[in-house]
Amino acid sequence: MEEIFLAYAGLLSLATLSIYAGAWGSLPPPPKKAVPQGQSPEKDEYEDERDEDERLSSSDAYLFPVLASVALFGMYLIFKYLGAEWVNWILGWYFALIGIGSVWKTSTALLRTILGQNIWRSFEKLNILITKNQRELLSLSFRTPVPFLLPFAVMPSALYMISSAETKPALITNILGLSFSFNALCLLKLDSFQTATILLAGLFIYDVWWVFGTDVMVKVATTLDAPIKILWPKSSDFSSSKGYTMLGLGDIVIPGAFITLALRRDLFASSHKNPYRSFGKPYFTAALVSYILGLVTTMAVMHTWKAAQPALLYLSPACMLSFLLTGLLRGELKQVWRWKDEAEQIKENSTDKQTTFVLHPTKAEAEAEDTQLAGVTAPNTAEYHNDNEDMVENTKN
Repeated sequence: MEEIFLAYAGLLSLATLSIYAGAWGSLPPPPKKAVPQGQSPEKDEYEDERDEDERLSSSDAYLFPVLASVALFGMYLIFKYLGAEWVNWILGWYFALIGIGSVWKTSTALLRTILGQNIWRSFEKLNILITKNQRELLSLSFRTPVPFLLPFAVMPSALYMISSAETKPALITNILGLSFSFNALCLLKLDSFQTATILLAGLFIYDVWWVFGTDVMVKVATTLDAPIKILWPKSSDFSSSKGYTMLGLGDIVIPGAFITLALRRDLFASSHKNPYRSFGKPYFTAALVSYILGLVTTMAVMHTWKAAQPALLYLSPACMLSFLLTGLLRGELKQVWRWKDEAEQIKENSTDKQTTFVLHPTKAEAEAEDTQLAGVTAPNTAEYHNDNEDMVENTKN
């Protein structure tokens, strides 16, 4: 009996840690300082982290459960009539390949956190730019430690693919699953608490219907062999002899997106809006505690009734109630309900230390380009901005 409770505690810890890390990873950098008229802008030392992600709107939130239902039922039909072996083989390779990039980005974020912002920004930035006829074909940018993390990022996917379905290590599945959830929380940003409420309410109905109303969810979850879950062994010696407790990534990412929005709201409400300085986190704390209580409730009901439970049945109301009660107690519910999380617009140039490698077109292509552009003065600087880590280029043509 004690072993199963330890397994529940381990699963709860992994889910909470994933949401906590993803929420902080989604925060925008400090705002840029205003430049007095007539002065040149100083180097934006946080330009690598500028936030340009698209936000999920209310119209997207309405469609989300519908699209999820179509995908789930489609997968169910494929498993039922065509078999699971070849589908799992294709999905296994798909998740293994994208897992390399996911683990690579997660390990980069982890190293950056360990080293600290000042040390990380002291590393030289390398840019690779491939152009043709002044059209950008490929642009890569990274700091010098990043390539050395690639071999470590390949290892989990390689081990996952060479292991059979019965012998896939839970540790490898968890590494891939946690990296997927971390990156999803960094990228999946909701534009308001209105959108978050619509999303949670819609997926609440989705989860309840497909678990209690049909056998579709259980069939797909037990047949699909992919690293889209986290596992914790029921045995105290961490062996697979007694099986595993399991939590799907959807039960981490969907409530996690709400908790991430709460942290971004807390940062917005601070006087300095600097994530590297201390600030009050009432909505984030309330949402995270509510998530933990909701997941504990899910596990208690599942353990008592010995049956699978739709976790969002408990997690969605818990998160929404945390927002409602916190807003009411602070007397700002109406204001926070109307608040919009807007992406930043970046317009300043970067003067960060970097080395750029440019692959130029062939001589014939260059001559043709010169003829085409005769009499036209080309700008001497091309800039490309991307929201991902260290993806800001400033290159000379």
